Amino acid sequence: MDELWTNYLLPWGGHVLTAIAIFYIGRIIAGVVIGGASRVMTRTNIDPILTSFLLTVLNAALLALVTVAALSQLGLDTTSLVALLGAAGLAIGLALKDSLSHFAAGVMLILFRPLRVGDYVEVDGVAGSVDRITIFSTRLKTPDNRVVTVPNGNVFGNTMVNYSEEPTRRIDLIIGISYGSDLLKAKQILIDMVENHPLILQDPAWRVAVSELADSSVNFVVRPWVKAEDYWTVRFELIESIKLKFDEEGIEIPFPQMTVHLDKAE
Repeated sequence: MDELWTNYLLPWGGHVLTAIAIFYIGRIIAGVVIGGASRVMTRTNIDPILTSFLLTVLNAALLALVTVAALSQLGLDTTSLVALLGAAGLAIGLALKDSLSHFAAGVMLILFRPLRVGDYVEVDGVAGSVDRITIFSTRLKTPDNRVVTVPNGNVFGNTMVNYSEEPTRRIDLIIGISYGSDLLKAKQILIDMVENHPLILQDPAWRVAVSELADSSVNFVVRPWVKAEDYWTVRFELIESIKLKFDEEGIEIPFPQMTVHLDKAE
């Protein structure tokens, strides 16, 4: 019995106690490291989504390191364990390669911020306001209140238009009048409307000009600048006001017509 105690139980007991101590002390140290990393990321204004993910990965890595260190005290071959974990990680990575590409794109979106929550954007053929950015996907709300979830790989890997990045936008209207209408009168009406609209900015300067002598119309370009949030309001108001004013002043807006000639049969 003394031999069993001396040769087996006592040494193994010491190894077990050492392994338990390494595991619990390692967890405490890992907690301290995670807390410090969290405070540093908070002070540097890293996005909360990215902060949460990075802390989770760091915590898992530290716990794996502590577990391997504890198991090595029990005489286990940790080299084989590490190799097994590496092979499992490789297999999982290959199986989830598309998800990992979306994750990498999500990290890039969060780091470089080409779009933010509330921005009106057009990505992957979808236009809407950014409602939420997660680590794997971006959620958009369309103007008719549909919710569209776009994988981050499609967002970061394709052409993206951000209509909210700049504080101002230019409205581009093409207004046609018939060749028989008074060109100078029509131009002055357009100038007055742009000049007197309360939401149109005077700087940058707006522009009203004859742009084309088309097949059936004389075309004007009307290019006022507005605040980004006023874009659609001003655009709709201008189109309606121009039509009503042209009707009032006898300015004709041409539209496609077909003239049919009938020959009398003899």
